[in-house]
Amino acid sequence: MIEQGRAIFQQIADQVADSIIDGALAEESRAPSTNELATFYRINPATAAKGVNLLVDKGVLYKRRGIGMFVATGAAELLQRQRRESFADRYLDPLLAEATRLGLTPADVVDLITNRSTP
Repeated sequence: MIEQGRAIFQQIADQVADSIIDGALAEESRAPSTNELATFYRINPATAAKGVNLLVDKGVLYKRRGIGMFVATGAAELLQRQRRESFADRYLDPLLAEATRLGLTPADVVDLITNRSTP
């Protein structure tokens, strides 16, 4: 499940975040520990900890001393909001740039999307 070319700690953070957004990890539920993540993905615990700490820094996870890491209240909404904000930068801007190179108008792009998404 680890892909080449991307930092492993970032992939760990993204996979935990995906579980939160998908509802597999509910708010206020216990998140996997760094040791559990390290064992599951067969990586160094320090690498797993770096991924978990990214989510702690964003306010997505928090630590309960002696118990472990937990999903913060509002974490799913926070992650969705952050991903929506980056959606245009990551996906729409390159799409529109390529459309311009191909001579497609925004209306042409909308038509292409509409035709692709209709069964």
